[in-house]
Amino acid sequence: MRIAVFGNIYRSVLLSHILILFEYFKDKEVKLLLDKELFELVRDHGNCSMDSTEIIEDDDFQADIALSIGGDGTFLNTAARIGRKGIPILGINTGRLGFLADVPNDEIIPALNAIMSNKFSIEERALLFAETSDGTTFKYPFALNEVSVLKQDSSSMISITASVNGQMVHTYHADGLILSTPTGSTAYSMSVGGPLVIPQTQNFILSPIASHSLNVRPLIIPDSWTIELEVHSRSSCYLVALDGRSKILDQKTKLQITKADFSIKIIKELNHTFFDTLKNKLMWGVDKRN
Repeated sequence: MRIAVFGNIYRSVLLSHILILFEYFKDKEVKLLLDKELFELVRDHGNCSMDSTEIIEDDDFQADIALSIGGDGTFLNTAARIGRKGIPILGINTGRLGFLADVPNDEIIPALNAIMSNKFSIEERALLFAETSDGTTFKYPFALNEVSVLKQDSSSMISITASVNGQMVHTYHADGLILSTPTGSTAYSMSVGGPLVIPQTQNFILSPIASHSLNVRPLIIPDSWTIELEVHSRSSCYLVALDGRSKILDQKTKLQITKADFSIKIIKELNHTFFDTLKNKLMWGVDKRN
């Protein structure tokens, strides 16, 4: 078995988690593939044998499983590295909330046991695909959580005209607009009042950021629709962010966003439900009254 490992090297606890992996797999027929910076960290400070490891220097690699060690941001970066490869990802949490990286420190070994005994389930998660009207390209034009359109270098709000399948929906006067997947409904979209959406639903969410009009609420649309966004800004430019990877665009540049033609596979423990995650992470539906 080949297991690719990605991690947030700026987390002080990362090395201890990596050493748990090395100890666990040392007598098993497993080859660990470590991202280059992670490999160098373990080599210089891990005090362990690197004989059964390989370096991932670019995106030309293959593995059976991928481990993401960090927070949800690390998981999103891992998903970008996996891309179309179809490699299932397990998220080990060293961050705070952790919706995607949801395996806590004290459950790493049980999670690894489940992988080795093939006792886990895989959830398919949809992605967004972003294109520009003027041919401007993104290094990785896909987003697992959201595509955000934001104001740039100005305290003034921007105007974002949103259309779906050629029909105008609304012109949002706001600080920005978030187009979220169901996976991203518990991320940026939730923080601006967007609804919680079960990951398996086939929808996208349009959520304005600090809308100038109080009666403009988040909107759920089918993920089979094509979304077009046109921006007007006093600074003549705007910021677009795909899962936090940002790029400045001229306001003349329109965005077209559709559902990607592939999905990301996420490893979950057997009998795991989205509602369990909501209760554990957000205390959703928990009644504290005694």
